[in-house]
Amino acid sequence: MGRQLAFDLPVRPARGRAAFFVSPANALAVAQVEGWRGWPEGKLVLTGPEGAGKTHLAHVWAELSGARVVDAGTLAGADLPALARSGAVAVEDADRIGGEAASETALFHLHNLLRSARGSLMLTARRPPRDWELALPDLASRVQAASRAQLAPPDDALLAAVLVKLFADRQLGVRPDLVTYLVGRMERSFAAAAAAVAAIDREALATGRKPGIALARDVLDKTALENP
Repeated sequence: MGRQLAFDLPVRPARGRAAFFVSPANALAVAQVEGWRGWPEGKLVLTGPEGAGKTHLAHVWAELSGARVVDAGTLAGADLPALARSGAVAVEDADRIGGEAASETALFHLHNLLRSARGSLMLTARRPPRDWELALPDLASRVQAASRAQLAPPDDALLAAVLVKLFADRQLGVRPDLVTYLVGRMERSFAAAAAAVAAIDREALATGRKPGIALARDVLDKTALENP
């Protein structure tokens, strides 16, 4: 069968608590998020590798607390008092604003507004605060004083669950043997899982084949996703 046109249709990831799979790799972080009322000084830094579930867990917390979820890069132009009035804010990718004076200043003011109102602040990042290269000393000291939760690299159970969720987000029903095959052969990271599912979806759309082991084998053979 000839290759067909493949369109990049929007993917709608499930963000609810029921869609967040808990394993030993993330159980402690989940417990810390769900116990948010006990965060010292009302703040938590959540770290983990790309695709580890930081955004998903931030939205889980938003459901629990009524928090607003915003990107750190948008803070410089945001209405900070209005954000603070929500009582809880999750700021994503906070480690990416190091050296950006306007964004750092905005995060500093948001932190202080929430603290004054006895609100709650979650910051998500790929790296621990000491590696954010923040230029504003007062912000750096406040962030480094926050409690921390870490999403660890996936174990087999978590990687399998992430693959199932990623396929489901693309409305692809797959057999358990495909998931088992991928877990045993692909690079063990969340980013690789997302890349593998996207590549399998594209190949299935382009060739008209059903997602299965044979198609996955072809995709892994053509990419650098396979575990060395």
